[in-house]
Amino acid sequence: MTQKQNLLNLDREGLETFFTEMGEQPFRATQVLKWIHQMGVSDFELMTNLSKALRLRLVEVAEVCVPEIVYEEKSEDGTYKWVLELDGQNRIETVFIPENGRGTLCVSSQVGCALECTFCSTAQQGFNRNLSAAEIIGQVWVAVRALEGKANLSNVVMMGMGEPLLNFNNTVTSLHLMMDDFAYGLAKRRVTVSTSGVVPAMYRLAEVSDASLAVSLHAPNDELRSELVPLNKKYPIAELLEACKHYVKGEKRRKITFEYVMLSGINDSLEHAHELKRLLVDVPSKVNLIPFNPFPNTNYKRSSNSAIHRFTAVLKEAGLVTTTRKTRGDDIDAACGQLVGKVEDRTKRQLKRQQAQL
Repeated sequence: MTQKQNLLNLDREGLETFFTEMGEQPFRATQVLKWIHQMGVSDFELMTNLSKALRLRLVEVAEVCVPEIVYEEKSEDGTYKWVLELDGQNRIETVFIPENGRGTLCVSSQVGCALECTFCSTAQQGFNRNLSAAEIIGQVWVAVRALEGKANLSNVVMMGMGEPLLNFNNTVTSLHLMMDDFAYGLAKRRVTVSTSGVVPAMYRLAEVSDASLAVSLHAPNDELRSELVPLNKKYPIAELLEACKHYVKGEKRRKITFEYVMLSGINDSLEHAHELKRLLVDVPSKVNLIPFNPFPNTNYKRSSNSAIHRFTAVLKEAGLVTTTRKTRGDDIDAACGQLVGKVEDRTKRQLKRQQAQL
């Protein structure tokens, strides 16, 4: 039997091709997009502006299959965390953070993470595979339905489990759907891709998407960054910043958000702050300082409030827009860097780490 096409895997262009190959008019794509993403309908029989014959044909060749919520938890601060079942062996986590009439959904792109940033709990879980486009946009689909009548989803950040730019094609398809007026209709400033610095993919992304870009920097020099973010050994800071400047070239109002986790005694000194301000002097940027969120078996500690304030003052005096991220959802392990899900680790990273500790 031919496997059915999960229509969540297709953006508008993909759906137009799908219907054309069925002998249908391309405009069917926009009709179906609205049914699936705006109205949350997964049953073709309920798509009443499609002909009966087309609905019967879709039942035969297609499906709308979304990730299943196996666990939902709500933090004292209103943050939601959903654990989503994928394939029996793997689960991912998705987080919604409400604030002042708007809400941000933090979406995962991989099962685990292919990178090994030392301060991130997700990275310690190892890596299994990339998520399909259906599994990425399915998180948005599920969240919109789960939040109906409770909260407004206005922003999406690809800052959950995984490195989005190492799952390039599926990430881009999902971005198209997030910003498509016939799907979720989010503005480009409200959809953000966070990367640890996959430089070639950053140039590719600039060609195909208007999404905002955030970069996990976390250190102002190559020596320290290579310890915290091993990918830096392949794409050092100078190359990374050139890619950042290229991404916003010609758009005066756009800035790159640089994420900087505050680790006590590691990267939070005044010297580090002055290094950082010199580094970003000619990059259109804003800095988001992230108090470290602890997880089991880590040796890192969160910077003190006074250290964060001193660090912030140096950057602001240099004219850099600087904010400190509020820690949200840490009572349910939903804060930045705490997402772990359930990973069938084909890299054996967890096992190797355990053996090294013996």
